[in-house]
Amino acid sequence: NHVNPAMDFTQTPPGMLALDNMLYFAKHHQDAYIRIVLENSSREDKHECPFGRSSIELTKMLCEILKVGELPSETCNDFHPMFFTHDRSFEEFFCICIQLLNKTWKEMRATSEDFNKARKRVMQVVKEQIMRALTTKPSSLDQFKSKLQSLSYTEILKIRQSERMNQEDFQSRPILELKEKIQPEILELIKQQRLNRLVEGTCFRKLNSRRRQDKFWYCRLSPNHKVLHYGDLEESPQGEVPHDSLQDKLPVADIKAIVTGKDCPHMKEKGALKQNKEVLELAFSILYDSSGQLNFIAPDKHEYCVWTDGLNALLGKDMLSDLTRNDLDTLLSMEIKLRLLDLENIQIPDAPPPIPKEPSNYDFVY
Repeated sequence: NHVNPAMDFTQTPPGMLALDNMLYFAKHHQDAYIRIVLENSSREDKHECPFGRSSIELTKMLCEILKVGELPSETCNDFHPMFFTHDRSFEEFFCICIQLLNKTWKEMRATSEDFNKARKRVMQVVKEQIMRALTTKPSSLDQFKSKLQSLSYTEILKIRQSERMNQEDFQSRPILELKEKIQPEILELIKQQRLNRLVEGTCFRKLNSRRRQDKFWYCRLSPNHKVLHYGDLEESPQGEVPHDSLQDKLPVADIKAIVTGKDCPHMKEKGALKQNKEVLELAFSILYDSSGQLNFIAPDKHEYCVWTDGLNALLGKDMLSDLTRNDLDTLLSMEIKLRLLDLENIQIPDAPPPIPKEPSNYDFVY
């Protein structure tokens, strides 16, 4: 209150206790007081940490933490020996904490433009720093001070991050709601990747009942996702095979179903194929028209998942492979972690940074 500053101390708590603390700090810790005031007066206006307002807020918070102004509790077990090591222990406690607040404000690059928002964020971190330091039950104010020094804003972020990783947070309602909101985007991304792989195409081996594997055929999806092009090859191709060199076509609209494993027509035939479990796990077929079928044996499990997912996506069905499950978990967890990062006041550039020039020599390698 610029007209009557006395009005700033009418709310209790903290009341006049805040003013007593400010006065004690200015008298007994003159150097630190002058440093804080000078530091803030030389900062840009929007980055200054207002000493008066901060002191009132901090005193109020310390009263909450130590339950100042409440009746003593018979059941409370908290005992802080450091408060019995000094005649003016509460004021000394304030002096340590106001310096911490100033330091944390600086580390968080908070601005006073919207003091209420900045105050809330900084005060949350400062409260966490004080509470974590108090739980170690320091035996003196000096011990408390050195404990706070190790709990910088960066350290608090690391602690929060590791606690988040150690799980309960990922099961909390807001996180689960965020997951639900993000999941369709991630599934769409996976679907696009699968369809792009089908457009590139894959070379499949032709297996007959005598287990000869010397013939190949190639299948790929057209770029407009309307037609599957396929045809026999003399040998395994190097790179993609162009559409026009593949003789046969199957319109996606004609596909009736996708079957896998022992449900595939070519796995029901008698012979060695039926006995081979590995081949069974890589087999899938496209059923079209009344009795038409296109039989596949994927070169490996990864290609099997890519193709079955891609074909199901083309038919508007769910992608159910292990690969999709793993991709979804990985991408979802990465996206959640990114969204939970504290990116306040951090400018994220739209363009990637320029690649630096090559050094004049590489002697530093040795």
